[in-house]
Amino acid sequence: MTLLPERLPPADWRARAGLAALCDALGAGEGAARFVGGAVRDSLLGIPVKDVDIATVLLPEEVMRRVKAAGFKAVPTGIAHGTITAVLNHWPVEITTLRRDVTTDGRRATVAFGTDWREDAARRDFTMNALYADPPDGTLHDYFGGRADLAARRVRFIGDPHARIAEDHLRILRYFRFTARFGTMDPDSADYRACVARAASLMSLSRERIADELLRLLGVADPGEVVAAMIADDVLRPVLPEIDAQGVARLRTLIAREAEADVAPDPLRRLAALLPPDEALADQIGARLRLSNKARARLRNALAPIEAETPEALAYRIGTTGAIDRMLLGNAFQVTDIATVKDWQVPRLPLSGGDLIAMGLEAGPRVARALQALERAWIAAGFPAEAETRALATQIIVLELRSTQ
Repeated sequence: MTLLPERLPPADWRARAGLAALCDALGAGEGAARFVGGAVRDSLLGIPVKDVDIATVLLPEEVMRRVKAAGFKAVPTGIAHGTITAVLNHWPVEITTLRRDVTTDGRRATVAFGTDWREDAARRDFTMNALYADPPDGTLHDYFGGRADLAARRVRFIGDPHARIAEDHLRILRYFRFTARFGTMDPDSADYRACVARAASLMSLSRERIADELLRLLGVADPGEVVAAMIADDVLRPVLPEIDAQGVARLRTLIAREAEADVAPDPLRRLAALLPPDEALADQIGARLRLSNKARARLRNALAPIEAETPEALAYRIGTTGAIDRMLLGNAFQVTDIATVKDWQVPRLPLSGGDLIAMGLEAGPRVARALQALERAWIAAGFPAEAETRALATQIIVLELRSTQ
C-alpha cells in the first residue's frame, strides 16, 4: 500500500491570490479554520483541485464580518446551515461552521453549530472526505482513518454504514461514485452490502438529486465495473428498472469507443447507452429524472431512427453533439466518421423564403414547400455556397411553377 504524506503537499491552489489572507482573517494560525474535504483528499492523491472548502469554529455571522473586513466579498449562500462563500478574485471558497446533526430523515438534516472538530468529522459521509489540514503548514487531522483508506483506495463510511445511509439516502449513489473514481470494488465489504440492502430507500429522494448524482457517476473515467455491480445487485432497480445487463454491455462498448475516438466522457451519452434503444422510453425516463428539455431531446436523438446520407447531413439535422452521440453509440455511420464532424461548423442555408420570392416565386404555401426542397437539395449537394445554392433554387422554382400550370 502506498503511504501518503503526513502533511498536505505543495499544490497550486494553496498559492492562489487571496487565500492566505483569507485564512489569516479566519484565524487559521490559531487553529480556528482548516481546509477540509475534496481539496485535502485530491491534493494527497496528486490530482487537480477544483473547489476549496474551509471549516471553522467561528459562527457564520462572525465569518461574514471577518471576510468583509479582509476586503473580500461574502455571500450568505447557506447561512442557515453555516455556509458562507468568500469570493477571491472571482474564485469562490466555501466556509462552513463546524456542525453536528440534530435530526435527519434521509433527505435533509437539522444541524447545530459546534466547536468540536471530531464531532464535525463524524457527520461526514466517508473517511476520505473527513480529512482536515491546517492552512499554515498543511498538518493533517485524521479522526477516522481516512488517510489509510485513501491510500488503500477504500471507500468507507464513517461509523455504521446503515446509520450513515439512513441520515441521507443519496449516500448510496455517492458510495458508488466515489468507488468508481477513487476506490476498488469490494462486494463483501460492510459498506457495499449496506448500500445494496438499503437500495429501496432511493425512492424517497427527489428525482433531481438522483439524476445529478447518477450523471456524476457516469462522468468518471470508467464507471463500467461499478455500474455493472449496481445493476447485478439491483441497486438502481427502484428508480431505473429499465436498465439491465445489455445496457451495461452497451456502456462498456461506448467507453471503449470514446477512448478510440479521443472523445471526452459524457454522462448524458453514457446514460443513453444504458437505456433500451427506444426514443419514446428514453423521453419518459428523461422526464422521470426531471432532466431539462434540451437533455431529453438529446436522449431522444441519440436513440431515434434518424436517417442521413452523410455524417455532415446528420450533424446538420441534430447538431454535432447529437451526431457524435449516435456514431459512438453505434446508431449511425462509424466511429472513424467522428473526425469528419468533430470540429465542423454547421452551416446555415444561404437563402431564405424572401430570397425565393425575390427570384420570382409568388408568396404563399409554395414558398415553404420550395424552401424545404431547396434545403434537401443543398444538403445532398454538400452544403454549397450561395452562388451554387441560387442555381439550385432556380431549378426548384422552375419545377414549382410548372407544377402549378
